[in-house]
Amino acid sequence: MRVRELLTEARTHSEVQASSKKQLLDQVAQLAAAGCDSLNEQEVFDALVAREKLGSTGIGEGIAIPHCRLGHCQQPIGLLLKLSTPIDFDAVDGRPVDLVFVLLVPQENPEQHLKTLSHLASLFNDDDYRNELRLSKNDHHLYHTAVESEAELRLAS
Repeated sequence: MRVRELLTEARTHSEVQASSKKQLLDQVAQLAAAGCDSLNEQEVFDALVAREKLGSTGIGEGIAIPHCRLGHCQQPIGLLLKLSTPIDFDAVDGRPVDLVFVLLVPQENPEQHLKTLSHLASLFNDDDYRNELRLSKNDHHLYHTAVESEAELRLAS
């Protein structure tokens, strides 16, 4: 599943302020619930925190991909956040995180969930993709950079 199928401009946020992983996940839950009527803020927060307890979703290079499966989620949903100041996310490489792609998926179809996570991890492993996102100046530019990337076109083909 490509980024353009997961993300909307309304769920793309640059210059996000957060001082900790927990505070960021709380903001993510608020943003997700505000943008999708079927999602409950507390349910999203609890599911993301429970997933982080299994192991950090900080994949390295300043990237985190928090994700969870939710009973009330009708379709896969993505949120992209560029943090104004990097935060500790217990990432595998120990680096603080400044780019966060949140993936919320329906409880069913775990195979699609894993394929989407794999695609996102490969995409964020691309130096050019990460750098382009980091250079984005506002929500609009961040969104268009994320969905119109040459890196994703290469991966999709």
